[in-house]
Formats: sequence, C-alpha cells, structure tokens
Amino acid sequence: MGTSSRFEKFLGNLNLTSSNLTDAQTKYDGVARKLHSHYYGTAFDGSTRRLIGSYGKGTAVRPPRDVDLLFIMPNAEYWRYDGYVGNGQSQMLQDVRAVIQERYSTTEKIRGDGQVVVVPFSDGHSVEVLPAWINKAGKYTIADTHSGGSWKIADHAAEISNVDGADRQYNGNVRNLIKMLKAWQAECNVPIKSLTLELRSINFLKSWSNADKGFVYYDWMARDFFSELIKNAGNYCVVPGAQQRCQYGSDWLSRAETAYGRAVKACQYEADKQDYNAAVEWRKIFGSQYEF
Repeated sequence: MGTSSRFEKFLGNLNLTSSNLTDAQTKYDGVARKLHSHYYGTAFDGSTRRLIGSYGKGTAVRPPRDVDLLFIMPNAEYWRYDGYVGNGQSQMLQDVRAVIQERYSTTEKIRGDGQVVVVPFSDGHSVEVLPAWINKAGKYTIADTHSGGSWKIADHAAEISNVDGADRQYNGNVRNLIKMLKAWQAECNVPIKSLTLELRSINFLKSWSNADKGFVYYDWMARDFFSELIKNAGNYCVVPGAQQRCQYGSDWLSRAETAYGRAVKACQYEADKQDYNAAVEWRKIFGSQYEF
C-alpha cells in the first residue's frame, strides 16, 4: 500500500465498531438512568445527560477507553453542598458514588476522583461521570474536590463546537489527526493529556499550509505536528468557553522528540518509494493498527 492507502486503512482500524458503540451506550445510559431515577424520580428521557469528552467530540478510538458522561443535577443539590462548612464538593461526589453503587453493587472500585466519579467495568468501556449544574450563562458549574473544594466553570458545548467547526473547515483532518495521536499516546505510553492533543491539533492545522489536503499528505501532517508540539513544551492555551488554561506540560517531550525523528525518517522513505520501510517507522509511532 502507498502512503494514502496506509493512512486511510490506519484510520479505519482506529474507528469504533458497532459493538463498541453499543457497549458504550449500554453503560452510560445505565449510569444516567440510575442517577436520574434517584435525583428526579421521573421517567428517564435522556435530557439530564450529555456525552462529553471523546464521545461527545467524535474523537474516540479503539480499543475502547472510557465514556465521559455529564449528568445535570437538580439546582437544590448545588445549594445544599455549597452550604457545607468544608469541601461539600467531595461529599457530593461521594453521594453520587453511593447512588451509582446501588445499581452496580458488584463494581467495587467505583470512586470519586477530583471532578468525576469513575465507574470501572471489567469489560469494554468504563464511565466517568461529571455531576454538573447549568448556570445562568448557559455553561456548567462543576465541582473540584482539590485544595479544600471549589466550584469551577466549564463549557463542554464550546469544546465540542471548537472541534466540529475546525474539522469541517479542514476537510475532516482535525478528528483524524487527534485519533492518530491517541494511538501514539497509547502505543508509546505518552504522559500527555488528550485535551492537549486536541487543542494542539486544531492550532497546528490553523497555520499548516496543507490543512485541507487528503490522506496523501498525512505523513507530512504527522511529522510537522510533532515538530510543532516539541516547540510548545511547557506552553498552554485557553480552553474554549472557559476561563481556564490547558497546561501542556513537558513530561512527554522526549517521546515527542523520538516520534519526530521516526516521522522524519518515515517521510524520507515515503519520498523514496520504500513503502515497507516507511510503514515500519510509522508502526513504531502508532502501533500495530498501522498496517504494512
């Protein structure tokens, strides 16, 4: 296979299967239904849950990881926990955890973790639940249990819109690049946040001269992304719709430098029509889902 065919096949291998999607829906709907029944006591119609994270943004890959579920809490619950003398946010997560535990009594490791309740499953997806309240600005108020507890503002609709708009503008390359980078993240055990990969991908394509081109340019896209990522070690950008920064960090720098070196070599092999040697280098970056 040539450059274009190999990258197209690679993206196909990363796409979720119908069984992956069914598994995800079964689990996040089950969690949402339990929470809705407890907090509202009415028939569940899906209006109190939102898919956020990779499922909400269309950037999920296989093998499946987790599903990020935002659950809209009743307003009265906010005022109750806000009135706590100390860290009502932590108590709120523990209470949400206890409700979910009633439904999944054999899942012993359900836990509160910073802003979310993690519901692990032994097979397929796990679910990370973000309890939230819709505020007057139309954004979400969420809990943060760290440093004694606080409330923060998030705008997941703005994050989703940021990905969706850029993906349409750049010929579907935003989501494809993010998916490829998640494969690198998993294959090379890269300590970098998925949000960092997402935001850097969009910012990179905004200034990349071939941003609207097809699969035949994906070797250059990967190479040039790693080059720019390296230059942004320790940098940050503002998360869409929220007054907070996404700090990129730099623990991943050596792995990005290694990936860039391999991508440079792979691109040269591509130019020399040495398809097999090029594929060997790409597999070192992306893993076995990138086929020869």
